[in-house]
This record gives sequence, C-alpha cells and structure tokens, in this order.
Amino acid sequence: MSGEKRALGLDVYIALAAVGWADGNLDADEADAIVRMATDEGLGLSEITEIEKATKFPVDIGEIDRRGMSKEDKLFVYAVASWMTWLDGSVTDEETAALKQLGDALKIPDKPREHADTIMREVAHQSEDIRPHRFDLGTLRRIIHERLTEAREARASVHEEG
Repeated sequence: MSGEKRALGLDVYIALAAVGWADGNLDADEADAIVRMATDEGLGLSEITEIEKATKFPVDIGEIDRRGMSKEDKLFVYAVASWMTWLDGSVTDEETAALKQLGDALKIPDKPREHADTIMREVAHQSEDIRPHRFDLGTLRRIIHERLTEAREARASVHEEG
C-alpha cells in the first residue's frame, strides 16, 4: 500500500449534493461541508464552482456519473450520504428512498451498504457533535480504505490457501 491518498473527483461531490437535496432542502451546513471538503481535497476553481452550483440548485441522483469512481469512492459517498440523511435528527421517507437510489446508482450491494453505515456510525459517535463542521470525513475515508484493504487481503489469503 502506497499510503498516497487519491483525490476524490467532482462526481463524488455532485453525488453528495444530490443526496442532500433528497428531502427538497440542502441545508447550509451540509452545503458548506460539501464545498469545504472539495476545497480541502484540492479541486480546481471550475470544479468548486460546479459543486457550489449543485449545492444551490437541486441535482437528480440519476445524473451521477460513477465511471470515474473507485469502489472506495462509492462507499465513501454512500457513507457520507447516509450520515447526511440523519444529520438533522429525523430521516424522511424521501431521504431513505434517495439513499437507496444512490446505492443502486453506484451499484453498491446491500452488504457493503451495511458496512458503510456501520463505519459512518463509528466515526459519528467519536464526537458528541455530528454536525458537518465536526464530522471527521478524513477518518471516515481512512477507515473505509483500511477495511477494503483488509477484505482484499483476507480474500487473497483464502485463495492462496485454497
């Protein structure tokens, strides 16, 4: 493992905005968290502008382009989206449906969705405050990476033994 972190692409942030809009309202904290995360990731000005637009005007989950996303990216997007659905303390039917639609659009099977939800809750409960400015997205991404690496290594050792 190189330890080098691959930058998340524009589509990851557009997907997060789409989920944020699922209940018809992307609140300012959610929008700020998405834009800040993209800025911290080092995305260019034109990409940041696209992301800001997606936080101001609703985006349809069906418009998400997943071709440039790795398995890790998809799980990260799903986990952050899952966190965003319960951020305000109540998960609406629209948010639940949007999260399912996102998982389907990203072609994430049920078991990995459950693992992503579990990791998200682990990270969320590390702090008393689950608001976007406090949620540790870097830790979320790192844990997803570590768990995927462990799963790959476990599969590889089973194949070697078999």
